[in-house]
Amino acid sequence: MAMASVIEQCQVAPPPGGAAELTLPLTYFDHMWLAFGRNRRILFYKLPISKPDFVQTIIPSLKHSLSLTLKHYKPLAGNIACPLNSSGYPELHYVTGDSVSVTFSETDMDNFNYLIGNHPRNAKDFYPFIPILAEPKDAPGVQLAPVLAIKVTLFPNLGISVGFSNHHAACDGNTIVRFTRAWALLNKFGGDEQLLANEFIPFYDRSIIKDPHEQGAAIWDVMKNFKLEMRDIIVTPLDKVRGTFIIGRDDIAKLKNLILSRRPSLTHVTSFTITCAYVWTCLIKSEAVIGEEIDENVMEFFACAADCRARLSPPLPPSYFGNCLVGYTAKARHVDLVGKEGFTIAVKLIGESIQKRMKDEEWILNGNWFKEFYTLDMKRCLSIVGSPKFDLYATDFGWGRPEKVESVSTDSGEGASISLSKSKDSDGDLEVGLSLSKTRMNAFVAIFTHGLSFL
Repeated sequence: MAMASVIEQCQVAPPPGGAAELTLPLTYFDHMWLAFGRNRRILFYKLPISKPDFVQTIIPSLKHSLSLTLKHYKPLAGNIACPLNSSGYPELHYVTGDSVSVTFSETDMDNFNYLIGNHPRNAKDFYPFIPILAEPKDAPGVQLAPVLAIKVTLFPNLGISVGFSNHHAACDGNTIVRFTRAWALLNKFGGDEQLLANEFIPFYDRSIIKDPHEQGAAIWDVMKNFKLEMRDIIVTPLDKVRGTFIIGRDDIAKLKNLILSRRPSLTHVTSFTITCAYVWTCLIKSEAVIGEEIDENVMEFFACAADCRARLSPPLPPSYFGNCLVGYTAKARHVDLVGKEGFTIAVKLIGESIQKRMKDEEWILNGNWFKEFYTLDMKRCLSIVGSPKFDLYATDFGWGRPEKVESVSTDSGEGASISLSKSKDSDGDLEVGLSLSKTRMNAFVAIFTHGLSFL
């Protein structure tokens, strides 16, 4: 197993001055994420740099630009304050002196080129490059859990990885991607804050979120019944491999044509629905190949979280800081998805679910999205991490585009989850990340490539 030895462990705080504290109440969009794990991703950069260069130039520059970025993103240096007794609500809290834990390390492994490949790689090999969030601290009446940790690792003369772990209850992918891109921009251009366009300046006013049905209280009541684990516990998967699959825009176009030739009346046949439906049906078929006995009437579930900043009235600004996601789901009998029409059925169900839900503000406000989530059998569910709208491949710290982005969060959970992002190389291609057991991955690869070869 690759080891990463620590060069420097430090705390990076926003520069002095500015607001001494900032408190954001958690909204009903944030509460449900208190019970889920942390978001983890790693960006890999090709950079043939020596350790002295890393220590003398890269580290000071990253610390300086991170501090400047945190001036705008103070809650990321703060904590989630979770009430210890049943009265009170959780909030996001920053006070002067709060900071982000940053680890700079180097690895003795020269497995950089292996890690940035697309072929199945051992999931455990990524874990030395992921930071762990600091232990929660007890304060009067609350437990304070840090929101963000960062780990930057040098692969001498090969490259650098930048790993992030963040608490999902503080913010969603939209916010963390804006933060990451803002940091990269400031690092690349020597800390010139005038370069931070509005899209990178967070919007903090929570009063804009209306809660006519008192969802906040209702969802927090549900969450309190969980044993909320405020510590960051990393479980390294021993038997999983991570694979990356590119679905090219040509494949997407052919799959769309295939669907529309079978069902001309279908609406919402998009790159997203096509890709999700294709991966979902390949995944379900791969189970049978490895000899799993599945009751043909068992229900299979698909779940995806969609950004609804633009769907509320008034709409939230795109740079709203926090979570603004609702889940939408699709379900079908196992037998229907493995049959000849499986792919078509999957496209129809996912498309219909998006169509129906995304225009329905009332469904968002009354919390039915949250109730629906509880009807899913997570063991039989495929969930989506990330979004093709995020372009993490545009994150340039001054070292060029990342060679690879890995969403390590797909390793955890009972069911299967895939990460979905814009592809590195070509506009219109989508990149799918998947973590499975070795035998299941082999079966999936065969079905996935076989299906595309027939288009």
